[in-house]
Amino acid sequence: MTHYHFIGIGGAGLSPIARVLLERGHQVSGSDLIMSPSAQELCEMGVKVSIGHDAASVTGADVVIRSSAIPDNNVEVVAGLAARLPVIKRVDFLAELTTGKKVIAVAGTHGKTTTTAMIAWCLSQMGLDPSFVIGGISKNLGTNAHAGSGEYFVIEADEYDGMFLGLAPDILVVTVVEHDHPDCYPTRESYFNAFLKLTGLTKPGGLLIADDDHPGANWLLKTAQGNFRKISYGTGESADYLVSQIHHAPGCGVSFSLRSSLNVGSTLDIKDITLPIPGNHNAYNAAAVLTVVHQLGLSVEKAKAELEKYTGTGRRYDIQGIANGVTVIDDYAHHPTEIRATLSAARCQYPDRQIWVVWQPHTYSRTRELVDDFKDAFSDCDHVIVTEIYASREKKQEYSSKEVVKLMRHPDAHQIAELKDVSAYLIGHLQPGNVLLVLSAGDADQISRDVIAAFRAREQSK
Repeated sequence: MTHYHFIGIGGAGLSPIARVLLERGHQVSGSDLIMSPSAQELCEMGVKVSIGHDAASVTGADVVIRSSAIPDNNVEVVAGLAARLPVIKRVDFLAELTTGKKVIAVAGTHGKTTTTAMIAWCLSQMGLDPSFVIGGISKNLGTNAHAGSGEYFVIEADEYDGMFLGLAPDILVVTVVEHDHPDCYPTRESYFNAFLKLTGLTKPGGLLIADDDHPGANWLLKTAQGNFRKISYGTGESADYLVSQIHHAPGCGVSFSLRSSLNVGSTLDIKDITLPIPGNHNAYNAAAVLTVVHQLGLSVEKAKAELEKYTGTGRRYDIQGIANGVTVIDDYAHHPTEIRATLSAARCQYPDRQIWVVWQPHTYSRTRELVDDFKDAFSDCDHVIVTEIYASREKKQEYSSKEVVKLMRHPDAHQIAELKDVSAYLIGHLQPGNVLLVLSAGDADQISRDVIAAFRAREQSK
């Protein structure tokens, strides 16, 4: 048994790894600045989690794993190095984590959390007991990670800080590739080249599956070279797996059909795949999943049945509840493309409703770099409130979300900097029948809780 200590244990990157190691019988401890829900769950499983950083926290550890957000001068990093312990990031640990398993890695600027969760859910329901690491809590699986006894390890391949370059996939799924994380990848070329390096890590005889419709993923399909097969999915006739008949029903999810002449024991022609979750992007995510299942020689019909039960992951079009007739939805969207996709899904689901959006810009670098795309990303909603920028791992800067709002062409967009003031404004203006989407990869999801709590209190007082 090895004692692993995690600095930043409550984050989406480290908490699932901690859970896998704990399920494997190792000793796990960790520290973080706050007791996040993920950290709290680990505590309930027996993990000692310290709030705040203290050199004494690494005492007794064999290996220290640190979040990318943790600086070199962190007291626990310094103490670990002084004790001559391995002090590593995820990228240095992924090979050990996945050793002995067939790795199904899901990469992409958008869609990777949902696609990873869908694959893990389908394989689990097929009785294959996969290991998995997901960047969010799967509602179906009830967790973000599991140490399975089966041969497959399904893992979300996170590009931030080059983390996915620690993987050697047997199957690599790439959803969408477009410039993001300018704090790590200052140019589009540097970002795309990281994905190209990842394809080069695919194991000999492995498989690259990518979205043929998206320019970035299509470029990767054409450019990637190595001893592996390349397969595409999309709506064009050139795709190996052809997506067709995408249909939206108001108040419901999305349906589509998928066919392929590739013979993996059999060809594929499956119709009326109906997901409970809305949006074109989720049809593409599910198509990627069915492509993986078909290529593994597993039952596509069984996978279809399980996808039709798929209810999503936390903070991905996550319906928090209905209060005072207002439907409140949280979403992690923090990139212009994600915002457009989420709002398009909401407009398909609620075509005749007033849609309010709260957007919390995430990091100064992303907001500055993509401002020309952000300013036009909100056409599918009726009202937009923009909070102040969430700095995350960056230092506070003078640049403000006011600069973005000035450029926005939306007829009703304005800034309310503080989250508590946003909540107060919404509580005073939302009407029964309205839909509220809170778009945030930071802490603005508290607005959803505030609004629901206020409206439920109002209902109870009547």
